[in-house]
Amino acid sequence: MTPPKGARDGQLIDGASLAVRLANFVKLPHTVFAMPFALVGVLFASTVAPLSVPVIGWVLLAFTAARFAAMGFNRIVDRDVDAVNPRTANRELPRGALTVAQAKASVVVASVLFALASYALNPLCAWLSPVALLWVLGYSYTKRFTRWSHLWLGLGLSIAPVGGYLAVTGQWSDPWWVLCALALVVVTWSGGFDILYALQDADFDKANGLYSIPATIGVPRAIRLSRALHVTSVLSLATVVASQPLHSSVSSVQSLLWVGVVGMAAMLVWEHRLVKPNDLSKLDAAFFTMNGMISIGFFVVVLIARLLAGGAL
Repeated sequence: MTPPKGARDGQLIDGASLAVRLANFVKLPHTVFAMPFALVGVLFASTVAPLSVPVIGWVLLAFTAARFAAMGFNRIVDRDVDAVNPRTANRELPRGALTVAQAKASVVVASVLFALASYALNPLCAWLSPVALLWVLGYSYTKRFTRWSHLWLGLGLSIAPVGGYLAVTGQWSDPWWVLCALALVVVTWSGGFDILYALQDADFDKANGLYSIPATIGVPRAIRLSRALHVTSVLSLATVVASQPLHSSVSSVQSLLWVGVVGMAAMLVWEHRLVKPNDLSKLDAAFFTMNGMISIGFFVVVLIARLLAGGAL
């Protein structure tokens, strides 16, 4: 189930420039997973606070910089492990496409940009930025001591919709549980697909003393746990939609949001049909294509619903 040593590690940009190597270093295309949910948080917040182009710009910069720092730091921490894993041996640091010094410098720059963007948004984002950064950087060490690294990652990604909302409003949602439910959508959705992604390394992780759900409980049970997490994602999203987050009396607005819930559920069912315990050949499509469609699709639905709801964006 593992590719030969030096195999291409998927979703990479062609080219040899430093910019391309840095983009591939952090798998820039994977930004499509959580970025749309950050913008969903922005759109929900726009119903209770004014939205401006600079705020959107700072949100995009903060999210992109935080993700770059987290992913880059993960590659630095894992470079020795990546070098001996056939699936990851061709990553930028193990094969020498980037030096460790270049990698560390890029992470420092990204961290500084995240802090600057957070401070430009509002005091609450500024105060919370060190906590958020430490959490997403800390993920890189979790496979050394806990099987639940997938949910640690999920909590890190759930900062996206919460951060998007706080960036606009500067305060927690009312009712308080709506933002928690939105965060839970991302925690369980991303944690579930990260478990699926880890299936391909189950044997390697077990042999090298690394912790993961598939390595600990086996592939079939890991798939069942991923399914349970994704059921929780759909139920959490339904809870958010039932709270009428766009505060609109237009019936088509709420109906459209429910279409988004059904769409997410359908795509998750399709995703799990692609992954079988004895056949991981379609894992790449299940991981990247389906999850990209889920996040972008739901954002588009919320954007259209927000425009239908009216009011100043």
